[in-house]
Amino acid sequence: MSADRIVIFDTTLRDGEQAPGCSMNTAEKLRVAETLVELGVDVIEAGFPIASPDDFEAVRQIARTFSNRTTICALARCRPEDIDRAWDALKEGDDVRLHLFLATSPIHREFKLKMAEAEIVRTAVEMVQRAVDKFVKAGKKVNVEFSPEDAARTELNFLSEVVEKAIAAGATTVNIPDTVGYATPTQYFQCISHLKKHVPNIDKAVISTHCHDDLGLAVANSLAGVEAGARQIECTINGLGERAGNAALEEVVMALRTRRDYYNVDTRINTRKLCAASQQVSGITGMVVQRNKAIVGRNAFAHEAGIHQHGMLQNRTTYEIMRPEDVGFVGTKLVLGKHSGRHAFRDRLKELGLTVDDATFQKVFDDFIELADKKKEVYDSDIVAIVENRTHETQDHWKIISCQASAGTGTIPTATVALDSGDGKRHHDAATGGGPVEAVLHAIERVTGINATLEDLKIRSVSKGKDALGEVVVQVNVDGRTYEGTGLSVDIIEASARAYLKALNQAERQRERADRKSSS
Repeated sequence: MSADRIVIFDTTLRDGEQAPGCSMNTAEKLRVAETLVELGVDVIEAGFPIASPDDFEAVRQIARTFSNRTTICALARCRPEDIDRAWDALKEGDDVRLHLFLATSPIHREFKLKMAEAEIVRTAVEMVQRAVDKFVKAGKKVNVEFSPEDAARTELNFLSEVVEKAIAAGATTVNIPDTVGYATPTQYFQCISHLKKHVPNIDKAVISTHCHDDLGLAVANSLAGVEAGARQIECTINGLGERAGNAALEEVVMALRTRRDYYNVDTRINTRKLCAASQQVSGITGMVVQRNKAIVGRNAFAHEAGIHQHGMLQNRTTYEIMRPEDVGFVGTKLVLGKHSGRHAFRDRLKELGLTVDDATFQKVFDDFIELADKKKEVYDSDIVAIVENRTHETQDHWKIISCQASAGTGTIPTATVALDSGDGKRHHDAATGGGPVEAVLHAIERVTGINATLEDLKIRSVSKGKDALGEVVVQVNVDGRTYEGTGLSVDIIEASARAYLKALNQAERQRERADRKSSS
């Protein structure tokens, strides 16, 4: 591998999915995996196979489908059963990687593992050798990654010993995780610099970064790692991940591209697909991207101050260090009308970096025509929302047939809903509430039989104007677990109903999985 090439290791489907409310089913993971492949990601960490049968199946299908186009990775603890399970999920793939981890910091050694340093070193070596043996016996090129968990809080001398022994055992990548987001850029730079100086076989493996954002330093630490010699960055779309999340893929990639004069490295990421990938992951997980989010936020290329606008008119580079089109940014540009033909519409999808199959195209085009009948002007952002809404469709148990609500001063808000239970049968009920949205949600609960606690509800307009598409994101709690759902409609009450039902369908699928597990 060329020294000036940074490997982008995406862990959206593993670490990103561990964020509360971000659970994805196998179909959703396959769609995200396809997007990551098209984006140009070098390694996709598809999951943690031993965690659940669903995780195993998702990794297996992703490895089968995409490992001829990029490297597919599975995570395992340094335990024989973990490694065997991860290999079983990967073994049918072409280009695959086993990623092993074992904590090394004093606090983890004492309170979590209750293991001495020598025992940790011995275990790491034995498990790396076990993983290497899987590749050798299968006749595949060895691709084993080892992570000393909580490396940023590990004594440098001990960390150096563990890394050296893991490489000697056959690890081809050594990842240096800042597991709890504790490091600072200077400290992280010094950590990797120390390894390069004191680990005699460090040149036999790629050094990787994996930084969490608890102090808002994940991207800065990852870039500091690159300066020190790391040549792989582990990251996620939109910075998803446990607690405050991980380094955001779009941010590290654009930092390296924009400041190539400083870092002198490249990635193979197709940056024009960054915004589309961000929107897809946001729609599937229900995790809304903040407006001022770097690179992919709605305000990332907005200029409000008069002095900024004046400068932009004179020369774009006065206040923009990146071009919106370089990241596939979609603003409120007027796109098409209801009399636009299919060819014009398909061409616009291509310009926006959106790829759909023929069956989905027909649905998206029909949605566009329906929206154009309701709105005077349809914008690029409307088109993106429609496509994302259609491509996120799942085989849900419950689907909305109709939804009506009435409310007003001096009246009791009332709603009636009709749902399809997936077998073609129509179920309907009515309910009241403090407002029309609450009434609709109560009616949905009565039909589905699922009682949920609404923890959050957010509403935003997709584009501009009084007739803009409305997007609703809800977070609900069912049986102690959190689920998120997104709904889209020009009718905000209908959008709320769709979002709520999507979250309840996730809860329904979780119950079904639990029932299958208990009966097996």
